[in-house]
Amino acid sequence: MRTHLDTVAVYGLGYVGLALCSVWLRAGYRVIGVDIQEAKVKSLSNGQPTHAEPEVRREIAVGTSSGCFEATTNGVYASKNSYIKVVSVPVDLDEGNNPQLGSLTQAVKGLGHGLERGDVVILESSVPLGTTMNIVGPQLEQASGLEVEDDFYLAYSPERVYVGRAVKDIEERYPKIVGGVGPRSAKVVGELYAKIAKKGVMMVSSPTVAEFGKLAEGVYRDVNIALANELAILSSNAGIDFDEMAAVANSQPYCHLHRPGTGVGGACIPVYPRFLMSTASDLLVDLDLTNTARRINSFMPEYVARLAAQLSYRLDLENPKVVILGLAFRGGIDDTRLSPTYDLVNALIKSGLDNLVISDPYVANDSFLEDLGFLLTPDLGRSLSGADLAIVATDHPEYRCLDLRGFKSMMHREKIGVVDGRHLVEDWKDPPRGTIYAAIGRPTRSNL
Repeated sequence: MRTHLDTVAVYGLGYVGLALCSVWLRAGYRVIGVDIQEAKVKSLSNGQPTHAEPEVRREIAVGTSSGCFEATTNGVYASKNSYIKVVSVPVDLDEGNNPQLGSLTQAVKGLGHGLERGDVVILESSVPLGTTMNIVGPQLEQASGLEVEDDFYLAYSPERVYVGRAVKDIEERYPKIVGGVGPRSAKVVGELYAKIAKKGVMMVSSPTVAEFGKLAEGVYRDVNIALANELAILSSNAGIDFDEMAAVANSQPYCHLHRPGTGVGGACIPVYPRFLMSTASDLLVDLDLTNTARRINSFMPEYVARLAAQLSYRLDLENPKVVILGLAFRGGIDDTRLSPTYDLVNALIKSGLDNLVISDPYVANDSFLEDLGFLLTPDLGRSLSGADLAIVATDHPEYRCLDLRGFKSMMHREKIGVVDGRHLVEDWKDPPRGTIYAAIGRPTRSNL
């Protein structure tokens, strides 16, 4: 029988994994963090996590100095020295947009080799339907020689966090969903999470129900964002301000139009529809609405690039300098995973606008931009100086104070163009002399 009843091993130390480490530390447990990246493990071992949330950085630093937290690349070691094992390894897409389970299965196998009777395994990664029952469970049994539900406990409990506020999301904002592979697993894991989640625990009949519910959350948002983007394109062409129209529509309590934008990024919303489409394909079911939404949102960076090309043509400039404001997929964070800015860069290059500078106050380095030879800088003034076109791609709070007169002043050009992909520019209806403005969901305004 396991003696380390106060120890939790967390597999995968990304944004969510480190937040989970922090939450278990705050609950009074010892935590062993596991990740395959040696540089990350070394940094964490020195008490220096790179994370968007102050709470996470503080808990990891305190846990390291007190001996309550350690990081390792050895998944077997972590499993042997823990009672609870939480798996938060991301499942990505391959080049064909199919789920790629390699990293997850690698972590599960290492975990299984250290599994003992009475241990608890909780899968928190967002996964295709049936992963817990059909892949994780059998792999754990094969690696350990134990039987799930009889010898050890297994449940699926999806992470439900918003990058930048993950600790509060886990502890305060949402109930914890638990789907056990059987009643014993459900009871054990439900009791554990009841110690952490102030909103309580929502028990469901199976891990697959919990998996589906998690993915459906993301698909819901993807579909509604796609609707906003489609209506925004129509608004621009009809000469109507989308924001004004949406305020009218949303005054009806059953309507909640989302905000349009340069695209949908992050490791969640663009990925989850693909998981469900993969399952639907196996079951010979068509997810037409889900597929259409994904196509619309994937098109938005190209649409923004087209707006930039149109402004460039009207400015009549050769090889204009184009500045993209924002590399992170969402404002206020440094997370660039599947950011639509990458697709925007490729679309601009394809349209002939390849004199690019990218500015982001949160992102210091990026291999994709380095390989292309483009400057990435946090210095807004440096990036905008001498620019002909500016594209607002991310809704960073630092950009909310910008207006067209400010752009004109910082760009130091007689004629400039601004493409607003996030509706941050407030004085767009009255552009200063020598300025042309375009946006997703707003009519073009020119004072050239």
